[in-house]
Amino acid sequence: MKQTLVRKEPEKGSSAVQEAGMPQGRLLLSPQVNVAKRILMSEYFVLYLTILYILILTPIIPRLWHPMNIRNILSNMWPLLVVAIGQTFVLILAGIDLSQTSVMAMSSVVGAVVMTSSADPILFTKSPLWGVFLTEQGGLLGGSPWALPVGILAMLAVGLIIGFLNGFSVAYFRMPPFIVTLVSMMLFSAMAIFLTKSENIRYLPEAYLRISKSWFSVISGAMIIAIILAIVAHILLTRTLFGKRLYAVGINTTASQISGVPARRTIITAYMVSGLCASIAAVLYSSRLEMGRPTLGSTLFIDIVGANIIGGISLAGGKGKITWTIFGVFFFIILANSLNMLNLSFYIIDMVKGSVILIAALLDVARNRIRKAQM
Repeated sequence: MKQTLVRKEPEKGSSAVQEAGMPQGRLLLSPQVNVAKRILMSEYFVLYLTILYILILTPIIPRLWHPMNIRNILSNMWPLLVVAIGQTFVLILAGIDLSQTSVMAMSSVVGAVVMTSSADPILFTKSPLWGVFLTEQGGLLGGSPWALPVGILAMLAVGLIIGFLNGFSVAYFRMPPFIVTLVSMMLFSAMAIFLTKSENIRYLPEAYLRISKSWFSVISGAMIIAIILAIVAHILLTRTLFGKRLYAVGINTTASQISGVPARRTIITAYMVSGLCASIAAVLYSSRLEMGRPTLGSTLFIDIVGANIIGGISLAGGKGKITWTIFGVFFFIILANSLNMLNLSFYIIDMVKGSVILIAALLDVARNRIRKAQM
């Protein structure tokens, strides 16, 4: 028997945008909302935000595009990018590394003790290093052609050792990463100050000082090192078994272990990468400052973590890309530079930075909810 289908009109009180045949509760969004949603969910959201921010700032701060300011932005960006890349590996694990700043300080001191060609007895007589590792003739290899390579290797070794200690404590003792790295931060920051009695170690080799100097306007050794490290880190995360294991452990450590993933080894390796990146950043910062500084990086932690969060690296773990880190660092450097050019006081700048980080965290929550709703 032939039936006639009758299309019913929506009842009063039902959604005006619900179409016949559409599941209950699903709404049609306006084109403007769809575009905004696609931008918010895009991997390039932070890059779009940075471009918009620059466009708004340009008429307000014309000096933003001055060649000197551009060089300043880039010189601050490369070392921060290096250390932020290391933090990215740990955040993907759903961990955190508070000790990166102390690694920078300790690496800076160790490298300077090896490389310096002269030390002032008035400043360092009370230092426990005096007479053994430091003398008026310099450090361990002061004036030697081996001073530069051995000094840099010693700095990298400091980062790897501290990273290993952090990772081992988290992996085998199952200690919270926050507590482990907080203790490391306090211990090694205090040790760097104790060894030098809060004095900076100067007279480093000229070849070391040239690492962060510009060669052709904006091109520098720091830029090349940062770009190479970013490429290597991207390959590690996207093209290697270690990268797959890192994401798996970050999503669910127990499930990854049941699946045969060596979670402990993966955790230790990630923290060693974080320590290594911090020590490389120490090379870039201390060569630019032309000294080994026991307080190096003491104010950088908010910038390191903030750049990662702004870039979209999730504190919950299992999500993150090096490109996101690059976008986050770029935005954070532009933000800090523009606030300084507006001659704002330091506490206002910190308030703005904190607010931006909070907004970025809230946006991450919103994006996760949208993503779950689409599944």
